[in-house]
Amino acid sequence: MNYENTFITSPELPADKVEELTTKVVKTIEVSQGIVKTVQQMGRKRLAYPINKFNEGSYVYMELSGNGEMVNALENFFKFNSSVIRFLTIKVEKKKAVAKPSKAEVVVAESQPTEEVKQNGSATVKPAKAEVVVAESQATEEVKQNGSATEQSPLAGAE
Repeated sequence: MNYENTFITSPELPADKVEELTTKVVKTIEVSQGIVKTVQQMGRKRLAYPINKFNEGSYVYMELSGNGEMVNALENFFKFNSSVIRFLTIKVEKKKAVAKPSKAEVVVAESQPTEEVKQNGSATVKPAKAEVVVAESQATEEVKQNGSATEQSPLAGAE
């Protein structure tokens, strides 16, 4: 399984101690049969809210690969280390390829009713016609140029 981990260390910890702590974390992961893909020291940043009366912290981001036991060992290391003020480990799923739908699989567009005025001044309202566009891959009916279908569709009775 693939995981991402971010931990925040105390701002009182010097940069060389943060680097030392990061190497200890990498060793803990490797002892637990895990693989560290990337380690990124993000530096000291301001926290969104105070944690243990600290307003800043040094961030370290890691991409890992391993099993659940490796994650347990890593999180136990963080829990018992007073220099780490916050940590988060998440499981990263592989992105599934999602097929994009074609331009118009089934689109029903209704036009507004039109008003036809006759020469004698009276008006009649024609009902709106529904246009049906069917994607090539799912064509179940053939629409002729004049708009009539060769097969009866469920939408044909809606007119």
